[in-house]
Amino acid sequence: MESMLLKQHFFDRLQRLVGARAAVRQFVAITDPGSDLQRLAEADGFGRLYFGVPTIGGRYSALSNFGMVPAAVMGLDLEQFLEGAEEMVEACFPCVPVEQNPGLVLGTILAVFADRGCNKVTILTSPELDSLGIWLEQLLAESTGKTGKGIIPIEGEAVGDPKMYGEDRLFLSIRLQTSPDPIHDAAVDRLERAGHPVVRMTVADLYEIGQEFFRWEFATAVAGAILGVNPFDQPDVEAGKAATKRLTTEYERSGRVPAETPIFEERGLSLYATPQYARELRAAAGTTPSLQAYLKAHLNQLKPGDYVALLAYLEMRPQYKAELQAMRQRIRDAKRIATCLEFGPRFLHSTGQAYKGGPHNGLFLQLTCEDAVDLSVPGQRYTFGLVKAMQARGDFHVLTERGRRLLRIHLDLDVQAGLATLKSAIEQALA
Repeated sequence: MESMLLKQHFFDRLQRLVGARAAVRQFVAITDPGSDLQRLAEADGFGRLYFGVPTIGGRYSALSNFGMVPAAVMGLDLEQFLEGAEEMVEACFPCVPVEQNPGLVLGTILAVFADRGCNKVTILTSPELDSLGIWLEQLLAESTGKTGKGIIPIEGEAVGDPKMYGEDRLFLSIRLQTSPDPIHDAAVDRLERAGHPVVRMTVADLYEIGQEFFRWEFATAVAGAILGVNPFDQPDVEAGKAATKRLTTEYERSGRVPAETPIFEERGLSLYATPQYARELRAAAGTTPSLQAYLKAHLNQLKPGDYVALLAYLEMRPQYKAELQAMRQRIRDAKRIATCLEFGPRFLHSTGQAYKGGPHNGLFLQLTCEDAVDLSVPGQRYTFGLVKAMQARGDFHVLTERGRRLLRIHLDLDVQAGLATLKSAIEQALA
């Protein structure tokens, strides 16, 4: 959905500058043969059309045209990049002894620890490899998080004192050999000495990421097989898309957004929950409810082995992220619980699968806001802001339908002030 809406937006802007015929030649499509996007690209006359391999699922397609065409545009030496990947392919051949097969060994480690309860795979990377951690987050969550099982990747969580972690962690340290980081190494050493399981990996240089793409894709498929899940489908992602489609279709028909009634309001923040969960929170909040009391009631449900996910349908501004990171660290340190921070709607196509279909031990805070600036979608009645809001509502519906513990907090136009209020209330609730 997002791809088509963004195409409409940028085509509309570009054609105003150079005309429709010249504008469409600036577009490149990468898609599977026979897709709607292929038909659109051919009908409109896109500048280039590249095909993927239909049998490769999206998150496994980094080494196909879906990953390599953008890499070529970036100026990467694809021959060097793919030569490294080919080395890993050969290292994972069926004829390679089990104990020497890097993909098989890694996948087995992930699955065995997950089966033992250490399913919060905490990714610690060199700064230059941050984006690899984000890619791994999607690969692991969307591939294994289903039928009540799976791995919950923890990405972007600051390294803490070993005593701040529960017994459900498997730490993954991925270091770039050309960028020494004694502080990182010392932190990982402390975790290891404290008895936490740690997997250490070293990437020789950035071109070796091609090897890691294949190693991790292979390992993830192995882990899924051992855990007894299909690593190549994403049933709960599709459920979220369907819920959003129903809401946007209804808006197209009626021109109205279904009304919502908050369960509590304070200082520019409005709280929403399902009727049943709202009753539970009210009962726990006491006779003098407050924002702090509702948050305390929500967070007090956490128990060992659970995790918290902040699902922020906000702009990815550095100042917003800093406030949210402070919240997740405070929750982790107070509760010794794994924490996730996700920006919507991006995470719907990655960790969203595990949150809906994976282990039933997540506690969720969904954050939405009023958009100070919005953009219309050419040819549609709705705006980008409305689509984002409908995606948040669709996600809320599917998560709660599956019995997930979810509290939604809506911020008014001053998002920065709202986040500061929320952070203060969380700190008080955890005191």
